[in-house]
Amino acid sequence: MVRASDGADGFDGAFRHLMPLAVQVAYRVLGDVTAAEDAAIEALARAAVRWRRVGALPYRDAWVLRVTANVAVDMARRRQRCLPSSIEAVQPSHEDMVLLQMALASALARLSRRQREVVTLRYLVGMTEGDIARLLHVSTGSVKRHTGRALGHLRDQLGTEWEVAHELR
Repeated sequence: MVRASDGADGFDGAFRHLMPLAVQVAYRVLGDVTAAEDAAIEALARAAVRWRRVGALPYRDAWVLRVTANVAVDMARRRQRCLPSSIEAVQPSHEDMVLLQMALASALARLSRRQREVVTLRYLVGMTEGDIARLLHVSTGSVKRHTGRALGHLRDQLGTEWEVAHELR
């Protein structure tokens, strides 16, 4: 792991390490490689601007991946606004998955900030409950409670699509 104290190339080393991880996180939200790369680059650019502070964080990687997930959700939300309101003739396969991911992104956007953070970090970034608790400065019980409530809200919002969306994680 590259730390900010590694000299002038601290960010460069971190970038090489974090870029593939950030692309994976964004791809799980967006389902499109090009858009995922754009989201990852945006998140890493935000980290670069604050590198003196971010590079020294003990949870630096989680910070960057959390920002990446937030950027990807925002991109999915903007993309959804551009779609016509009634989508009738959608081809199965890839398009269905994109729509499902957009529905999931929309449902995530309707959660409270804390619930969205917990679900994103748990299921999109793949962090453990303990790591999430440390990152967000809350108890593990709080993480579990927010996760349970968030999954219940997602289940209510997505209805029958929930089973397929839950498998995406």
